[in-house]
Amino acid sequence: MMEPKSHLIKDYRLILAEIVYHMPDRPQFLQTFIWNEMDIAPRYPVLHSFLDYWEKNIEGKLHSVYVDQQRIITPGEYKYAQMQLTLQ
Repeated sequence: MMEPKSHLIKDYRLILAEIVYHMPDRPQFLQTFIWNEMDIAPRYPVLHSFLDYWEKNIEGKLHSVYVDQQRIITPGEYKYAQMQLTLQ
């Protein structure tokens, strides 16, 4: 029997975070970093751990973080398309 995947546990979501930070050598400029990972909504312990690591180990000071989430699609929710088109 296969072991269940840990990310299929209830409340896990695919988390996408847009992290906006100040460039270390030019703090007046902002840069964007996109991060995604499976995490538990709404507490986001993995994201918080990553942001803590960022603040302690990365020179670019955080400006803002925008978070989006998508729940996991289960096999029972998957449906085949009615048609397939090919564009050339």
